[in-house]
Amino acid sequence: MATEDPVQTRPSRKTDAEDVKHFVLDTNVLLHNPDALFVFKEHHVIIPFPVIEELDSMKRREDDIGRSARQAIRHLDRLRLAGRLIEGVSWSVLGVKFATGPEGRTGTIRIDVAEYDRPSVIEAASPDNRIIAVAYDLHRQGHQAVFVSKDLSARIKSDSLGIKTEDFENQKVDADRLYIGYVTLDIEGELIDELYKERMLSIERLREALTSVDEDGQESVRELNANEFAVLKNRDKPTHTAIGRRLADTAHLIPVADKRKPVFGLAARNVQQTMALDLLMDDSVQLVTLLGSAGTGKTLLAIAAGMAKVFSEERYDKLLVARPIMPLGRDIGYLPGSKDEKLEAWMQPIFDNLSYLMSTRGAHLQAPESHTPEQRIDKLMADGRLVLEPLTYIRGRSIPHQFMVVDEAQNLTPHEVKTIISRVGEGTKLVLTGDIGQIDNPYLDSSSNGLSYAVEKMKGLGIVGHITLARSERSELASLATSRL
Repeated sequence: MATEDPVQTRPSRKTDAEDVKHFVLDTNVLLHNPDALFVFKEHHVIIPFPVIEELDSMKRREDDIGRSARQAIRHLDRLRLAGRLIEGVSWSVLGVKFATGPEGRTGTIRIDVAEYDRPSVIEAASPDNRIIAVAYDLHRQGHQAVFVSKDLSARIKSDSLGIKTEDFENQKVDADRLYIGYVTLDIEGELIDELYKERMLSIERLREALTSVDEDGQESVRELNANEFAVLKNRDKPTHTAIGRRLADTAHLIPVADKRKPVFGLAARNVQQTMALDLLMDDSVQLVTLLGSAGTGKTLLAIAAGMAKVFSEERYDKLLVARPIMPLGRDIGYLPGSKDEKLEAWMQPIFDNLSYLMSTRGAHLQAPESHTPEQRIDKLMADGRLVLEPLTYIRGRSIPHQFMVVDEAQNLTPHEVKTIISRVGEGTKLVLTGDIGQIDNPYLDSSSNGLSYAVEKMKGLGIVGHITLARSERSELASLATSRL
């Protein structure tokens, strides 16, 4: 008996409950996070066949895109062992505990291999259009179809066809309400005096300043996170101020000096830089995230602290500075020159900061055979105390006893940031810096990038600290450009 062509077979679909949705996933969602398959709970997940083809074409790449493609394929291979994916496999069969919805209902995952009629504007030759056609067919049948993609153009095309279209929201945060790492409080002057005199101040003493009243008259007390700063201002004398930081998981503030000792010859120029250096120089804070626009000093502060900790205090074995090659995993082969020349061109912003610090502040590192800042940097790199690398070469390593700075971290996905943090070994301090207003990765924005995600998800932990730098200190012109252009 002849078998039926699976390409022409459509799995039977029962009438949906009102709140059951059919999520059609684009390839870039699985490349962004291979675990995206498992976040749709009791709903139905549909993987169009062109997605499998695109994953297959990328699986041999030796970068994070290739690794994500391979991971997504492995997930699907395990899923197919539970049943035929073209017919749909229930999450309950797979033992996915969170997949049970109201009335015990469970969703499914399936691969769609059917061919569909499509509007003439959707060309069949385009993989993106073939993926959108799957969502379009579900939409025409009256199902609650949702096309999920990180690609702006694909979302626009899908939406123009009347299909409900979404970005992958699971790892997004509210960029407009992103944690900044400090709060400003107007208090009685005697509390400021107590902070400096006793070298600590109970947070309970700040309860009045931390209490707000909503429109309904309900009071709420704003909690201070571990390692969060409080800028204290005397309500009767504005020039009488102090900075305190909640010490890890204690219920007290400790004072932070307004004008602390320069770090590798670099002094803080504003309140936020003072707070940032306080976190950078505290060995008990193992992860520091610094956000800020161009010129706020985030990278320079991080590298200065690293140089002080490694070269002056010898607290860590080496200073490791890395930047993602945009996007993470893209090879540097497109740059001219040898590998070292390619790397030097890509890492030039880091060399600029190192040279600046060495030129006027690294005299104690000068050896007879190294007179210029560049020679001193070369000597440190030759000795293995300073390592500059693209993040491509970090993956798979364990990094113990190092001061590690990852610059331009806003171009990383949440999955990539998790991978980097998981590389941190015993005795290592990790600093992530970036500007979420300047993202080069086409599939990320200020809410979905890994740096914003890390800031929001890691806040409140005793070994984690964060500061958002607001004021440009690069130059008067740079400051004016930041504010006016």
